[in-house]
Amino acid sequence: MILDGTAVCELERVDEALRRAPEPTPSLFRAVLRGAGGRCSVLRRAGKTVELHRLIDAGAWIDASLGLIAFELPNWCVRRLVYEDGEWLCTLSRRPNVPLEIDDVAEATHPSVALAILRAVLAARRQSAPAPAVDAGRHVRLVPGVATASPDESLVLHSHQF
Repeated sequence: MILDGTAVCELERVDEALRRAPEPTPSLFRAVLRGAGGRCSVLRRAGKTVELHRLIDAGAWIDASLGLIAFELPNWCVRRLVYEDGEWLCTLSRRPNVPLEIDDVAEATHPSVALAILRAVLAARRQSAPAPAVDAGRHVRLVPGVATASPDESLVLHSHQF
């Protein structure tokens, strides 16, 4: 799902609330569900998130956080979940079988394992947001021999011989 600027701001607002929270609460988790948007809102309307809401109501925060990954980010998985120096580090990955150095991961930390996972979910959602569109009012000046427009109107840069 493509995120607009408002949705990205909402994800950042929810992430900041998670960062400051000492422990998970039903209202925080539901704020993540609203902020994550995407598939969860569609699945909720189809009645597919009943089990996820049961987990939230029961306070099964880790199970609910992992369930949110399955619902909201089906192409992502937990690659690493490590406790170090009083904080949990959660790393989500789209390609867990490639070396970590070249993987495109989303990471987050928190003293609460469930909140570290939720923050990583939000990081993955933000990471999935497209780059801002280029302003259509901007123009590129083409310099003959340096840049020309191709038949499909894309910009072609040429190496310049000095």
